[in-house]
Amino acid sequence: MAPESETEQRGPLERIRLASTGPARNVEAEAVWIGGDLLVYIFGGEAPHIGAVAAATPRPSLRDPHERSATASVLTFVGHKEDDLAKQAAERLAAALDTNVVVTAGIHWDDLPADDIEQVMANGRELIQELIARLRK
Repeated sequence: MAPESETEQRGPLERIRLASTGPARNVEAEAVWIGGDLLVYIFGGEAPHIGAVAAATPRPSLRDPHERSATASVLTFVGHKEDDLAKQAAERLAAALDTNVVVTAGIHWDDLPADDIEQVMANGRELIQELIARLRK
């Protein structure tokens, strides 16, 4: 299913908010343009928080200089596991939108089994794909 979304204009900062609509373990994302740069936060679960932060910048692909890619740096708070989601999101957004991107991610449910963790990641990937489509308009 496609994510639910809303767009809100607040002065010079356009905000876009999306929510995944998967079968379980749904997450949300909000994106804000800050000048030409993009700030995205991904959150969900019983205790949303900031568990990891990724900053990405676009660059030519190392395999094919005609393609866009991105390089990211990640900071992860001790004991948190959102680093993969934050890094993937930042790199995909930076490459697709050709802009600097910062992503924070903080999603928490107690005692998730491996299948549910994969569902959270799938929902996060769905949100990022939809966010790219919305921001390219």
